[in-house]
Amino acid sequence: METTIKILIYIHAFFGGIGLMTGIGSVLVKKGSALHTKMGKLFSIGMITSCLISLPICWLPGHQNIFLFLIGLFTIYLVISGNRASSFKYKSEADFMDKLISGSMFFFSVIMISIGLYCQLNAIENGILFTFFGGFGLFMTTKDFIFYKNASEFKKKWLSKHIGKMVGALIASITAFIVAGMGIGNLISWMMPSVLGTIYIVYWSRKIAPKKENLVKV
Repeated sequence: METTIKILIYIHAFFGGIGLMTGIGSVLVKKGSALHTKMGKLFSIGMITSCLISLPICWLPGHQNIFLFLIGLFTIYLVISGNRASSFKYKSEADFMDKLISGSMFFFSVIMISIGLYCQLNAIENGILFTFFGGFGLFMTTKDFIFYKNASEFKKKWLSKHIGKMVGALIASITAFIVAGMGIGNLISWMMPSVLGTIYIVYWSRKIAPKKENLVKV
């Protein structure tokens, strides 16, 4: 059993590495270029495969970790919804699958926050991490449903949604590398990539936002 677990962990790490490298590459190359698109696809494949493998590992003997299980689900949500965001350039309304993806993550975010509050009230270690990432998930999924109700915003904000979700997934990959790959597991290593990544997302959201025309009064 232990040999099988090690093999799964190595495969998980391999695809995670692909996701990390192609994710960083897609950020560095020109947005919208053919290379950006190819790297984005490899990033998505690497991250989803890595996370899917991690889900059963989190329930195997000696490796049980509900937090990493929920983070794996969160990352899958970010990648899938980030890819689907591109379709809002052409859609007139959100479909059932969009709402199912966001609704599922909303549910798991509430679970994360509940576990976090319970851990903090009972002085259990790492409760703040559940609350922190659960809060992020709750915020993002709530924004999803607000976005879905405003079809007029689809063509204007689809790119911002795409960048936000995909960069969020890259943040998860970088965090995994720091925590698991480098063995640095303190609160700063868990939370700092998300803080810096959020600043990057805000920067790009403002950069691509439609410019308001200056009205000149005569």
